[in-house]
Parts: sequence; structure tokens; C-alpha cells
Amino acid sequence: MSAILLVEDDPMIAMMAADMLDALGYGEPAQAASVSAAIAAIAAGGVAAALLDVHLGKDDSWPVADALAAAGVPFALMSGDSGTVPPAHAARPMLAKPFRLAELDVMMARLLAR
Repeated sequence: MSAILLVEDDPMIAMMAADMLDALGYGEPAQAASVSAAIAAIAAGGVAAALLDVHLGKDDSWPVADALAAAGVPFALMSGDSGTVPPAHAARPMLAKPFRLAELDVMMARLLAR
């Protein structure tokens, strides 16, 4: 099975989301905490779907969203606020933080068309 890419800079949220993905049967996700690490993971290939935090430290993650879209990888945005999403990604599904296991389950099924 290809990996789920979890792009999140907050260690606690990343740990929680990784545990939830594992509990749902997706295994341990590949993780990236920065734009450059996420783009490198996408370039390496094998990503089936991704969860992308909108804000990575001081950077917005739109270059990562662009790379995922260019690679044809389905992804959902994650955010704790209702910031502005660029038009190119306005139709992407959004997972509001904090989220529950059931919400993540529904989102992953949607991303992977299960």
C-alpha cells in the first residue's frame, strides 16, 4: 500500500493524527513538518493521499498543495482557522482542527474513494 503523507508542523497534532491513521488501518504515515520536506516526500513518490496543514510555521503550504495537485495525489487541507484558500485549491476538502477519529475516517475514505 502506498503511504499517506501527513504534513503537519505541530508535533502533538502530528502524533495524534498519525495514531488515528494507524488505528484506522492506514499504518504509520510518512511525515513532513516543512514545505521543503513535504515537496521532497512527494518527489520521492509512493504517496497515495495526503493531509496538509495550511500553515507550516511561518509558511503557508500552498507550494505543497500545488505539488500534490501536479502529481495527481488526492489531499485534504487541515486548519484550525478559516483563512483564505487560494482559488486553485478552494474546492479541496477541509478537515477542521481539532478533528475526531470518525471525521478523519470519512475524509480518508473520500480521498481514497473507498
